[in-house]
This record gives sequence, structure tokens and C-alpha cells, in this order.
Amino acid sequence: MRIAPKTLLRLLLALFLLALLLWFWRPWQGPLLTGYTLEERPLVQRVVASGEVSSKSLARVGSELTGVVKTRHVREGDRVDAGDLLIELRDDEQQARLREAEAALQQLIDSSRPQAEAQLRDAQSRLEQASRELERRQAVHARGLLSAEALEQARQSEISARATRDRARLQRDALAAGGSEEQQLRQRLTQAQVNLARTLIHAAHSGTVQTRNVEPGDLVRPGDVLLEIARDDSREILLPLDEKNLGAVALDQPAWVVPDAWPERVLKARVSYLAPAVNPAQGTLDVHLELLDEADFLRQGMSVSVNIETARLERALVIGNDALLARDGVQAQVLRLRGDDTVERVPVRLGLRSDGLSEVREGLAAGERVLNAPAEPGQQVRFRALPLPGTN
Repeated sequence: MRIAPKTLLRLLLALFLLALLLWFWRPWQGPLLTGYTLEERPLVQRVVASGEVSSKSLARVGSELTGVVKTRHVREGDRVDAGDLLIELRDDEQQARLREAEAALQQLIDSSRPQAEAQLRDAQSRLEQASRELERRQAVHARGLLSAEALEQARQSEISARATRDRARLQRDALAAGGSEEQQLRQRLTQAQVNLARTLIHAAHSGTVQTRNVEPGDLVRPGDVLLEIARDDSREILLPLDEKNLGAVALDQPAWVVPDAWPERVLKARVSYLAPAVNPAQGTLDVHLELLDEADFLRQGMSVSVNIETARLERALVIGNDALLARDGVQAQVLRLRGDDTVERVPVRLGLRSDGLSEVREGLAAGERVLNAPAEPGQQVRFRALPLPGTN
């Protein structure tokens, strides 16, 4: 089908006029600006920070004796179980004291105690003899055949023999089985055994050796820190949190920990401690997180990223933070589009805030459009909606 030249000319003219109309109409309609269409959705407020793996129980291993290190069985990074031998001290002196205590106790049993029994029997015999002599002299003195002086001598001899018998009995009782002398010697023996055992230093808890401050041949004293061991059951996250975030953080809030060395592993945790004071030099507060998941792979001092959930709303009217103007606390302003696509500046009151979104409590409604680009009130614009931050 052929088109007449006049008809073709009219068609081309009409297309030219239409293009010309569109060319002038689009600038009149206004610039194309981006923004958000408000909607209700869940909103989670989080505090994100960096921290490190720490230990709330770092056992400092020392010696209860002054001695010289004989052998060290562990070094940094070694895993130890409760009861494992860590360090041996030279035990020559303790061995000698133990043998001395054993010999003293054996001498009591084999020699001193039988001698005390024999001395008591001898003293008892002498007392009985002195008593018989006193009775005889009293009878003779009664018949007038013995002087008072001789009688008095017999009486003094009996008193002396009785005192000797009493001393022998006390000595026998002190050396008897279960007596005071045996108790002292057994305490001495026990102390020698304890001191000998103290030359072997064992781990009180399972954990990982963090530091060692001793080598074989070193002289150590009570109070010296020989090793430091981080207990397995006491790992936590130490978080120096910027003080500007303190208002949102509270005890028992849930948190998620991601080790920098294993970014694919996300560990559950909770806020377990807030330090009572801010570090004035750094403007931070120490926050401790208790790990709720098993994490044997963590090491002391390892860097981690932390995400603390400080608040949550299951349904909130949200706006992108980059659409907020002149924000001051919970007050801000936004550029809202009227139905005729003209811009107006309106105040809003905000609530919960996350990294990319804020809750709008007053001033806007669901479905309204706001700009995240600069524009003048009363200006007419064309609008292109962007997905809200955090929306896939």
C-alpha cells in the first residue's frame, strides 16, 4: 500500500510537533529526583562496634614455696586440663625435711615411747618402796624408837618419789599413741609432705596458657606470677564502646559476634556487664558480652565485630535516614511531595533509629512520598522511588 506524499508529509509534521511538545513539556514538569515511599515494616535498632576476645577469669599460676625451677612442662598456647603438671621445683630440701619428720616419728614409736613406759614403771616402783619405808618408820616412831628427823627424811623421800612418778606419767602420756608429742610429729610430717607436693605445680582449671614468665633454673618466690592461663569456661568479648552509644545499651540485650578470622561464623552473645565509669582519655566505656554459643576456636585477644540489638519494633512507619533534614534529637524535617508533585517542607517526630532507617511517629503517613535529594519548597519535580535501606 503506497502512502500519498501529502499524507506522509502531514505524518512527519505531526511527529515533529509531538517531539517538540515533549521536549518542552518535560522541563516544565520538573527535574527527576529520588526518594522513598513510606511504609510500615519491622525495625531493629543496633549498635555496631569492634572488640576483642578476653577472659573474665585469667588464672595466675604461682609457687607457694621459694625454690628453683627444675622443669617447665608448658609454653604459650598450650592447652591444659585441670590437674596437668605445669612446673617442677627442685625438691632436695623438702625431701630431706620429709625424711627428718619420718625419722622423728619413728623414733618416738620405737624408742622414746618404750623408754617413757620403762621410766614410769621404775618411778612407780621407787614410789612404792618409799611409801613402804615411810609406813615402817611411822610405826617405829610411834613406839618411840625412831627420831622425828628420821621420820621426816622418810616422808620427804616419799614426796620426792611421788613427784618423780607423776612427771614420768605425764611424760608417758605425752608420748603415748595419740598424745601431744605424736600429734606434733604427725603435723610436722604432714607439713613436710605438703611442702614436697608443692614442688609440683598443677593446673587448677582447664584452659590455654597465655603467658610464661619462668624458665628452668630461675629462682621463684611466693607471689611471683609464673604462668597465666585463660580458663575455657570464661571467654567473653570486651567491647570499648563509644560513650555516645551508651544510652541505647543495657544489660541482657542480645548481641551477635563475628570473629574477623572466621567471618562465616556468627556467635550469639548477651550484654553481661557495663563498666561503672567512662575512660576519659578515649571516651569509651568497657562493655562485656557473655558468649552463649560454644567457641573453642576463639583465642585470647582475637578481634571481633559486634552487633548489639538495643531495641526492636515489629511494625513501624520507617523513612530512610538520608531523607531527614535538620535532625535534632527526635525532631527533624523532610521534603514531602504533594499530590501534584510539588515539594513542601514538613516537620516530623522520630523514634527508633537504625543504621539506615528511622521510625516516624508524627508528621507523615504510610504511602506518602519524601525526597532524599535537595529541592526547593513549591518546586514541581518528577519522582523516582528507591527501595528503603535494608530492603532486598
